Amino acid sequence: MDYLPLDERLLKFAGSIIVLLKKIRRGPLFRPLADQLLRSGTSIGANYEEATGAESAADFIHKMQISLKECRETCYWLQLLVEGQLVDGDTVAPLLDEAIQLRRIFISSVNKAKARGTASNVGTQNREGRTQNAE
Repeated sequence: MDYLPLDERLLKFAGSIIVLLKKIRRGPLFRPLADQLLRSGTSIGANYEEATGAESAADFIHKMQISLKECRETCYWLQLLVEGQLVDGDTVAPLLDEAIQLRRIFISSVNKAKARGTASNVGTQNREGRTQNAE
């Protein structure tokens, strides 16, 4: 797999969630599950983008933790779609694998930021390669 910056990887992941939801069976149980997956799966990247513009180290950590929580929730909804037989496990497997990898990235990032506890954790490169700092 080619390396992608995290912001691009998250955008691609969110797009894949949307594509999946377009393909799966409709029914009375579909709508609430799809809404939950859509919200959690697409908000991971949105919260990460917010973290890149954090105003402090604490703000950065908080927003990264929100991304982590949304990632965990996304894993749950993906697994539930399979358990509820709304989608085949093979269809969801690549998305679930990516969600697990993203979760590990966020866990590592949050732990490192907490360990440092300084504003040096604030600021990441955006898509254009510019560093965004809250300072």
